[in-house]
Amino acid sequence: MPVWDDLVGQEKVSEQLAAAARDADALVTAVAAKTPLPEASKMTHAWLFTGPPGSGRSTAARAFAAALQCLSPDRALGGIPGCGFCDGCHTSLVGTHADVQIVRTDLLSIGVKETRDLVRRAQLSPAGGRWQVIVLEDADRLTEGAGNVLLKAVEEPAPRTVWLLCAPSIEDVLPTIRSRCRLLTLRTPPVEAVADILIRRDGIEPDVAAVAARATQGHIGRARRLATDPSARQRRAAVLKLPLRIDDVGGCLKAAQELIDTASEDAKQLAEEVDVKETEELKAAMGAVQGGRMPRGTAGVMKDLEDRQKRRRTRTQRDSLDLALIDLTGFYRDVLALQFGSRLAIANAEAEDALERLARGSSPESTLRRIDAIAACREALDRNVAPLLAVEAMTMALRAG
Repeated sequence: MPVWDDLVGQEKVSEQLAAAARDADALVTAVAAKTPLPEASKMTHAWLFTGPPGSGRSTAARAFAAALQCLSPDRALGGIPGCGFCDGCHTSLVGTHADVQIVRTDLLSIGVKETRDLVRRAQLSPAGGRWQVIVLEDADRLTEGAGNVLLKAVEEPAPRTVWLLCAPSIEDVLPTIRSRCRLLTLRTPPVEAVADILIRRDGIEPDVAAVAARATQGHIGRARRLATDPSARQRRAAVLKLPLRIDDVGGCLKAAQELIDTASEDAKQLAEEVDVKETEELKAAMGAVQGGRMPRGTAGVMKDLEDRQKRRRTRTQRDSLDLALIDLTGFYRDVLALQFGSRLAIANAEAEDALERLARGSSPESTLRRIDAIAACREALDRNVAPLLAVEAMTMALRAG
């Protein structure tokens, strides 16, 4: 199965990347054979993948990385690199290829130190592959200082190093960096394409896949989680009931607290799964004696790990809360569609009674103000406003209309 099959609903991007991979293969082959280099090439040293959440930015970057390392013999017969079966493709996709560095963060930002380590790696020649590829999945989380460090590497790249940066939009990346990258913009995948991939790849029942794809409006990752995780469906159902529970001030405050508590519980569950294992592994690596006592001089290392875990819990809570706000935005979007008599498919068909009730009891203007209130809450959370205060202000605005 070619690596490009993982790009759901991105035919144009797949064609561009396949053409670039073919030219990249020709460049490496020409250098190895000491023959003249191709005059025109669609390959370049830095790429920027942008698109809305769930569009598959990191999936496209990983597929391209695999195609750059493809070792399929079909290439010599005119085949497109990226067979998906050879050792180069397989190890690149699973994250074990020696010359493919995949960088993501579970923290709020990527700092200067981490970026300098990447830049040093980028200066190395490929250890065994055809290219040295660095996939930065969260380029939008680079601090300003980290962005300036990355800029130098992008300006003066090593001969066989390729940077693949992923961000929601070009505005999330420094202008000096994006001006040196080839831009690829992914679209939101069609609902039908997402449902089809859930059925074919994950073996999900067609009815369940269709509901999940429609509910998440083309977000592949969220659709898969919604279709496979009963607790995710329960949390989403609770969020969709919120608009009917804010008739008074007490209801607003209670609903806000429940949203925060649910997000905190998600963060706690992740911590229980990951933090304990990380801590035990670090203790073993540092030579902890029986009984859990650490050797002298290791307190600082443990403190660093605790700080990292705390920052990760903060981001997990914010991400979970943001997903709830996205679901809430989709709910009011459906209300607005009903108020205008739109033929657009309703995403939250399971809450149709509540949608029609709100549509009849309010005006399109008030629905738009409510959508704006949710957007303002998301912006406040991005500015590090206390989550409970931001959500309480939002629920009060939703009640006012």
